Amino acid sequence: MQPTAQAVGDKWETDQPQRGERAMSVDSIQSRQRHFTRMQEHLRAHRNGKKRGELAELAFILKAASLGLAVAKPYGDSEPYDFIVYSGPNFLKIQVKSTSNLVHGGYPLNSRRKRKGQRVPYTASEIDFLIAYVAPENAWFVIPIQALLSHPSIRLYPRESNRQGHFDQYREAWHLLQ
Repeated sequence: MQPTAQAVGDKWETDQPQRGERAMSVDSIQSRQRHFTRMQEHLRAHRNGKKRGELAELAFILKAASLGLAVAKPYGDSEPYDFIVYSGPNFLKIQVKSTSNLVHGGYPLNSRRKRKGQRVPYTASEIDFLIAYVAPENAWFVIPIQALLSHPSIRLYPRESNRQGHFDQYREAWHLLQ
């Protein structure tokens, strides 16, 4: 099939991508996904918490962008939140956490932060959502801060588990951000 072109104003448009345009973006995405998968496997093996957290943040950006959400990262790391998501008329403060250790049938997650060396719970004025990534399950939990206020530590269960967790309703609940 021959490429076609048509005049639009004083320019010509073609149905063929510009040199390397589409192929580069697909190749670039596939390359990044392969790199991400290798990093994820490496970090699982080494269990470095800070690196695993950074990887979860990258995974969040990829997931949120693929859902059409606008994501911004504040400069530095002195804020109690990791990201800002633009959702309609609102800007939502997002804290991303990850877990990968299966303990007694669930994945424990600390839902507090460190301030001056002490673990303190997040407040509704600090974040709007805690988004938890369960790496071995490739599962996301989009948890509103109101659901966490009385839970300094939570446990997230795999889909196949016979146990029902308090936070199962927030599994893949991305609609809460829109």
